[in-house]
Amino acid sequence: MSIEETLEWDGELTVTRFDRETGAWFVIRLDSTVLGPAAGGTRAAQYPTLDAALADAGKLAGAMTLKMAVSNLPMGGGKSVIALPAPRKDIDPKSWTRILEIHAENLNKLNGSYWTGPDVNTNSADMDVLNDTTRFVFGRSIERGGAGSSALTTAIGVFEAIKASAHHRGLGTLDGLTVLVQGLGAVGGSVAALAADAGARLLVADTDRERLGHARALGHTVIEPDDVLTTRCDVFAPCAMGGVITANVASNLDCAVVAGAANNVLADEYAGEILNKRGILYAPDFVANAGGAIHLVGREVLGWSESTVHERAVGIGESLGRVFAISDAESSTPEAAAKKLAAGRAQQVSSASVGA
Repeated sequence: MSIEETLEWDGELTVTRFDRETGAWFVIRLDSTVLGPAAGGTRAAQYPTLDAALADAGKLAGAMTLKMAVSNLPMGGGKSVIALPAPRKDIDPKSWTRILEIHAENLNKLNGSYWTGPDVNTNSADMDVLNDTTRFVFGRSIERGGAGSSALTTAIGVFEAIKASAHHRGLGTLDGLTVLVQGLGAVGGSVAALAADAGARLLVADTDRERLGHARALGHTVIEPDDVLTTRCDVFAPCAMGGVITANVASNLDCAVVAGAANNVLADEYAGEILNKRGILYAPDFVANAGGAIHLVGREVLGWSESTVHERAVGIGESLGRVFAISDAESSTPEAAAKKLAAGRAQQVSSASVGA
């Protein structure tokens, strides 16, 4: 896909910037501000081309729009992507500080139409640095007045999504089921722990030896990353990067439920249809992983207490129940049903604004 094709996008705004000193590209895409200022995390990663970074930012921003709408949060969808010249771990501290300073400048130029928070390869400490020069930041450390990491709240929501999906699929509780968790980071590791506590048998995969060593010590079965998509399980929980389920993968996946924390799990529009035809229940990622948005927006924008945030994250299971009910009634995919819910809320807000 060329840059021209990537820029043919239905979102509201695309901002790009290049820094010659560090070799980093900055991409910010605002998908929608219908429900409020756009919001979405800052992802720092290597990309093969600029158009790949643009495409990823656009897909992620669109997912944020849906996530905010389905979660009934007063924000729109956006995303930041920092395309790095080397792996994050190999970027020297001086260059990383400069990258964050430039990112903060970009946020200030958007003047509140977009707010950001942590994502892949960024954390609360990075948000603290951004906050030194911009106020349009979520997820600062607790010491700096922020809500801290949203990882546990995200994991709680994903766990509730897994439970709701297993129940709807007729599998009953998680006790005795085989759950395969791909990615044992801050979110995936907590999802695995919650599922294990519920009695599930855990299969886990990751590229980090330390995480795998910890998983083995807990009694989980470690599988090779290359075997993830061909290993039989009851529930597949993708908690790493997105785009793992292509149409081909969907045609061969050996599980009953897909519910995880990764964004944009489905690599193409046909994958969801294939899963649906095969009787594999897919929990739309922008519903299942909304706990992070609930945590950050709830605590830092709406002033919710920790208990309220927890209740809303647990409520993701009920939200999925509504999605599945629409899907069943209309013989549509769960993703189409969830998008219908999101569109309905946007329409309500638009109609209310016109009426006012």
